[in-house]
Amino acid sequence: MLGNMMSGQLLISGLIEHAEKYHSDAEIVSRTVEGPIHRYTYSEAAKRSRQLANALEKLGLQEGDTVGTLAWNTYRHFELYFGVSGIGCVVNTVNPRLFPEQLTYIINHAENQYLFIDLSFIELVESLESELEGVKGYVILTDKEHMPDTKLNNAMCYEDLISCESDEFTWPEFDENTASSLCYTSGTTGNPKGVLYSHRSTILHAWIVSSGNVAKVSSSTCILPVVPMFHVNAWGIPYAGAMFGAKLVFPGPALDGASVYELIDNEKPDLLMGVPTVWLGLLQHLNETNQTLDCVETALVGGSAAPRAMIQEFEEKHDVFLMHGWGMTEMSPLGTATSRTKEMEDLDIERRYDLQQKQGKAFFGVNMTIADDYGNELPHDGVAFGRLLVKGPTIVERYYKAEESAMDENGWFDTGDVAKIHPEGYMEIVDRSKDVIKSGGEWISSIDLENAAVGHPGVAEACVIGVLHAKWDERPLLLIVKAAGQEPSKEDINTFLEDKVAKWWLPDDIVFVEELPHTATGKLLKTGLRKDFKNHLINK
Repeated sequence: MLGNMMSGQLLISGLIEHAEKYHSDAEIVSRTVEGPIHRYTYSEAAKRSRQLANALEKLGLQEGDTVGTLAWNTYRHFELYFGVSGIGCVVNTVNPRLFPEQLTYIINHAENQYLFIDLSFIELVESLESELEGVKGYVILTDKEHMPDTKLNNAMCYEDLISCESDEFTWPEFDENTASSLCYTSGTTGNPKGVLYSHRSTILHAWIVSSGNVAKVSSSTCILPVVPMFHVNAWGIPYAGAMFGAKLVFPGPALDGASVYELIDNEKPDLLMGVPTVWLGLLQHLNETNQTLDCVETALVGGSAAPRAMIQEFEEKHDVFLMHGWGMTEMSPLGTATSRTKEMEDLDIERRYDLQQKQGKAFFGVNMTIADDYGNELPHDGVAFGRLLVKGPTIVERYYKAEESAMDENGWFDTGDVAKIHPEGYMEIVDRSKDVIKSGGEWISSIDLENAAVGHPGVAEACVIGVLHAKWDERPLLLIVKAAGQEPSKEDINTFLEDKVAKWWLPDDIVFVEELPHTATGKLLKTGLRKDFKNHLINK
């Protein structure tokens, strides 16, 4: 027997309509790429999103077409989130920090019809244009006054594009399982993999992120999402903000400590969201200027683990609760959080810090377990550890354009992490089953970097491991076995790598060794190396 309730569709356009109707005066503040602070309301954002929708239809875009963005966190990027998905198209947020070959692959694989790009990335896209297969035009996210000369074919000014359009538009109705946005993960070897979100999964995730056990988003909340909008849709916060009418403060391209603090001081956010590297920069600025975070209640950190010292400094110097969030692109992305709970209040401060260092409890809608290599479920006793498996309505079923499912025979998705789950429900990451390095919230593939290094004629074998770094959490260390009769220097190898990997992928140090350990099957054995070199950069 089915229930007798209405079956209205969960659509992203409904979020901006709701914000306009019930939170029309709530603010969206942006530091623009051009420099000045821009300030407007959800009502104005909704009108401009409808203007954008009209413009997109005039460009010939139809339901299912993909539109790419290379843009910072600003009000124009916010409008794209709603204008593109609202007409049934798919917004593909492209991470401009990736290596050019990866960018080209993503834009072509996603079949982007148009690219909307910030001024910061024009030169980058110009260098890629000859390799882009289906892009019909480029929209520069600026106004006429700042529109630059560009080599890009069919380049348009965003403000000119939408200014002549009506702000009246009837958002179409379609199935809530229709694709809404596309993000790529590059944490594994080979080409990046696309994760295609639906309207339904996006709205469910926005509800999850906004809940009392996570961000506690409401119309009284002011959020500063420093996490980029090209990083898994800024953890869903643009949607959550519209859902509950929260004030949003977008930092644009200025992510240094001084610029972030200026926004905090002026706009008074109570919730910050970003990766540890950003908070290190903020804390350093606060120490140098003797400032405090009087308005902030919670800082949500993700991308990589926050060190205990950071948790302590936020708490003891600024009375800010640092909340760990864990997830991945395939999970929309958040899956767990170490929210402030009654049980924490009853603990002494050191035991509370112990809990805050864990990755947290799963949200409703995220089922989680651990299993051994044979698929046998392991006890959640805080001792056993195994492959971390997840399932739920906001988790990927298969990668974009892949024929095979990403789930196992029991419907679980293997995260690639190794974890413990404690009896009270806290999940704790122990290791990663793949040798991927997380540096400042960005992924670096050790295998890809190794493959680039062995292309040098003086290198017989290469091994890359992640080692501790005071600022970036992890950085790559390159271990080299020299080819017979060759004497390459560190400078030779770094110069060789410069045009083969992204600049921030370059190893922080290179160590020459006589030999490297291997498994019985000939694979590099990195476990001992990681232990031996763990503090190599710290002690250097």
